[in-house]
Amino acid sequence: MFQTDPIDSLVNNLPQQNVTTYMLKALDYLAPGEWTNTNNFDALITETTGISDAGRVAVIRTRALERYNAEDSHYQKAMWLYQAVDLSDTALAAAALANKVGEQIQFLSILTKLTPKADVSQSIDLGLKLVAEALAYSQLKGLKADSVGDFVGSLADYGQANLMRMATLVAVDGLIPLGPDFVAKAGEAIGGLNTSGLRNNAIFQRIGNLIPGDDEGAQLGFVQNTFASASSWMQDFRAKRNLTPENIRRSLQSAIAFTDDKLDYLSAFLDATTNYYTHTGVQTVARQVIGDSA
Repeated sequence: MFQTDPIDSLVNNLPQQNVTTYMLKALDYLAPGEWTNTNNFDALITETTGISDAGRVAVIRTRALERYNAEDSHYQKAMWLYQAVDLSDTALAAAALANKVGEQIQFLSILTKLTPKADVSQSIDLGLKLVAEALAYSQLKGLKADSVGDFVGSLADYGQANLMRMATLVAVDGLIPLGPDFVAKAGEAIGGLNTSGLRNNAIFQRIGNLIPGDDEGAQLGFVQNTFASASSWMQDFRAKRNLTPENIRRSLQSAIAFTDDKLDYLSAFLDATTNYYTHTGVQTVARQVIGDSA
């Protein structure tokens, strides 16, 4: 059920230029020097291990593929989680990229196909993306799925693609749709969520069978606890960088053309055309399996 393409194929097929990479590059200042868009598996082996000898690289590649493809691979399960939370529409992404003018992507051409989400829906998505991150972390580190404390403790040490993903989560799934008090607003929505609201969420429908809990009530409790536990890190990340919806939007305007009267559609556009969890998740999982195989 949790099978994915081979990890070397996933890395080698990462795009150099699409809506996702334009967005990530525009937000790179949130985690300066941490993220490189490496899309060659052998190059990533060298980047991760410092080993450049072709023979040694080949040995590590073979070991990494064997580990990744093993039955009940926790690497594949982590990768599956990163893929499962992305609800992007590849056709809309291609249409938006086709309308690129200069260095900016124009999204007015697909505006009629976008529907802004209500704050509650945005909040649940944010909470479940955090849960997916916690579950993927636990898979990659060989921990129990309910190891929320270990995950939250690890956030201070996040770097590279991991930090870029979480920085983008704060910016794109937090600040832009929900405003500067996104942690409090999402916390209130998630705290008041019932099992019906959770069950109807598209991300939960994909990853719910991996969320700890004997029933939906217990799973809801896990979602609420995960969000509450990670709230301080998100608030500190925002505060230390003085992040606001306005300066995030200004940064994105270097890559995406939009006007003030269309701000409500920006979050919907990014939801529909980017898959930053998958993109950075490929790099995260690849680095982990490479490091474990070196």
